[in-house]
Formats: sequence, structure tokens, C-alpha cells
Amino acid sequence: MILTVIGLILLAIGAVCDLLGAIGMHRFNTFYLRLHAATVGTVGGKFYPLLGVAFIAAEQGLWPVVGISVLAALLVLVTTPVGSHALAYAASKARIVEMELDEFRGEEDV
Repeated sequence: MILTVIGLILLAIGAVCDLLGAIGMHRFNTFYLRLHAATVGTVGGKFYPLLGVAFIAAEQGLWPVVGISVLAALLVLVTTPVGSHALAYAASKARIVEMELDEFRGEEDV
């Protein structure tokens, strides 16, 4: 019973992360802030629900589902930051997105 409750809590956390990521994509005005919102929505909105599904499946003894869910969660956790970093680096190098001055240091963001 406790694993199901933990799994449902993780599913709810994932839904909140997806909602916050969608709101951030709509409200933020620069490329890098939107990229951050998309990454938060992807990691939080996919990683936590997949772990929640693994907990719920473990309580019911569905071990193949547990293995696939944990593997998919780890894959999302590893690949999402790499993909968003590559996207930001490519946009910066191609000069598609203007660099903004850092208001604290007075230098360009790298």
C-alpha cells in the first residue's frame, strides 16, 4: 500500500512539473528561459511519473514494468540535459539567438 501512495505522489509531482514547464514556455520571453522551462517540464514531468509507475508496479509484482520504467527514467534523466545543452550551444554558435549581457558582471553570457 505504501509503494502505491509513493507512486501516486510521484505521478502528481510529475503533473505539476509538466504544468510549470508549459506555463514557463508560454510566459518566458527569451530562448534560454524557454529552453530551461522545457527542460524542467521534460525531466520533472517524465522522470518522476516513470518512477511512480515503477513503485506502483513493484507493489503489484509486475517486475518487467518496474525494470522498463526505471530504465526509461534513467534514460530521460541522462539524455535531456545533453539535448538541451546541444540546442543552446548550436543556437549560440549559429548566432540565431542574441547573447544577453549579464547584469551582475557586465559580461556576455557564455
